[in-house]
Amino acid sequence: MTREVWAFIEQENECVAPVSLELLSKARELADRLKGRVCGLLLGSGVTGLAEQAIHHGADRVLLADHPELALYRTLPYAKVITALVQERRPYIFLLGATPTGRDLAPRVASGIRAGLTADCTALQIGDFERGGETYPDLLYQIRPAFGGNIIATIVNPEMHPQMATVREGVMKQREPDSTRRGEIEMIEPGFDERDLALRVLKREMRAPTCDLKGASVIVAGGAGVGSRENFQLIRELAQALGGEVAASRAAVDAGFISHEHQVGQTGVTVRPRLYIACGISGAVQHRAGMDQSSKIVAINSDPDAPIFQVSHYKIVGDLNKVIPWMIRAYRADVAHLPTGESE
Repeated sequence: MTREVWAFIEQENECVAPVSLELLSKARELADRLKGRVCGLLLGSGVTGLAEQAIHHGADRVLLADHPELALYRTLPYAKVITALVQERRPYIFLLGATPTGRDLAPRVASGIRAGLTADCTALQIGDFERGGETYPDLLYQIRPAFGGNIIATIVNPEMHPQMATVREGVMKQREPDSTRRGEIEMIEPGFDERDLALRVLKREMRAPTCDLKGASVIVAGGAGVGSRENFQLIRELAQALGGEVAASRAAVDAGFISHEHQVGQTGVTVRPRLYIACGISGAVQHRAGMDQSSKIVAINSDPDAPIFQVSHYKIVGDLNKVIPWMIRAYRADVAHLPTGESE
């Protein structure tokens, strides 16, 4: 067993998924701590050019399986290739994104190699673990919310390797690529039988997302304090005025004010915008974990003791139904007085 940290590189239409670039950055950090190497696993068809991108983001080596049967993700052929590689080379840590693909693939591979798997991690660290008088050095601390997000659990796997985890999108900071990095690309020749290819893709439909929270520089989020689905129009108007995206807390989503794809928090999306405006959000720890890394946080709440004020840079105690229209009018008045072409 080598002290290699592996990261599955998910790709779609010859574009690497952002979560995979985040994983490569984290894998680089973990491997440096272990004095090991980073290996990226890249599967697909016609994706050779993506291997260099993985190296620029931290990989020392890329295992590349380029085959027509891997053009579209299917569980059986992908799991067969990866399971065989893991069984043969026994990496120390293996990370996958907690995307629909990763959540389907990771348990299949973990079952095939009889290893443990921690799903939906929000943090990863290296540390020692003691049990029964024995010390296990340099284990992967797999940190994730548990019991509905009411506690944060740290999970270790001292006996079984690789230590496997899926990691939520947006929780790991993506480093800037280094175009001067050099690495090794190793071609893998996969082989399949009829059972591996039993599932065929006959038709494929894709729906574009209606919002891009992870890429937004300004986010206006509403919580249960907004009061109703109709009142959420205020959140949309403020976001439109600022050129931002609309988000929500889990309480607002559960109440039916807005769809789940707008949810920020431990059970939603993790965001790091330049400006995050929380309107009528009490600020439970589950929500704060998804937005507390924002550069500037403005909170509007009628409760002066709301937990959201613990992480906000600017606090507005008041009725959001009055405060938000004031903010919109003030912003538009300021923009109207700016020279032509200036709006920031």
